[in-house]
Amino acid sequence: MLIERWEQTNAKLAAIAQELPEAKYETAPVTGVRSAGDVLRHVAFWNHYVADIARGNKADDSANELPKKTYASKSQVIAALNRSAAEAAAALREHRDGLDLEKATLAESFIEHVCEHYGQLVVYARWARILPPASRG
Repeated sequence: MLIERWEQTNAKLAAIAQELPEAKYETAPVTGVRSAGDVLRHVAFWNHYVADIARGNKADDSANELPKKTYASKSQVIAALNRSAAEAAAALREHRDGLDLEKATLAESFIEHVCEHYGQLVVYARWARILPPASRG
């Protein structure tokens, strides 16, 4: 159930990411907050972190987001977001007997993380006069 929720929240984030116009991807609504592209590179970075921890690997937690230089276009950002979410889901699924408490807590906390950034992108979408896909009924 937790992994399904992981996939649902990441799919919702990817859907709103797809709706945002590329021209606004690197524009922040106000000074001092991340652009939509920055938010998505940030989430993708931490999805990789979840995958590494779930697999018992040492995870990099230093960069806080994927490099903008490497993931500059909307399509590159969305592809990285989708790959990283799928990688984390696959890593979580590798625990055939279920997730131990530590890994379940990790997944739950990063589901919350994705939801927080989804809410942020809802504001960005509304700012761009876009009705978020999940709000369309």
